[in-house]
Amino acid sequence: QVQLVESGGGLVQAGGSLRLSCAASGRTFSSYAMGWFRQAPGKEREFVAAIMWNVHPTYYGDSVKGRFTISRDNAKNTVYLQMNSLKPEDTAVYYCASKSMIGKLSDYTGYDYWGQGTQVTVSS
Repeated sequence: QVQLVESGGGLVQAGGSLRLSCAASGRTFSSYAMGWFRQAPGKEREFVAAIMWNVHPTYYGDSVKGRFTISRDNAKNTVYLQMNSLKPEDTAVYYCASKSMIGKLSDYTGYDYWGQGTQVTVSS
């Protein structure tokens, strides 16, 4: 199994920044990609960003392109989500997830393990 622990959420004003971290432990060698998703009350889980452990390309949801950056530290088994120019509509619980099989990175159903989530609230 892979254990994922998110941190870094909180309350921020519109236009501000936050950095989320996701520390992975356990059978991390079985993970080939990591993703960030978010879910606001009454809404479906939304793809935010994804990155693979061993190659460079990163992927983003349309609503966060140009504002969010996903990165990784392989030595620490940690993935980060730098969120800039935050908007009230970014308010949600943010989850990191681990994916072991090749497939569509934006499809949350293809991820095997999930963290507990961290709340991000952006005030206007």
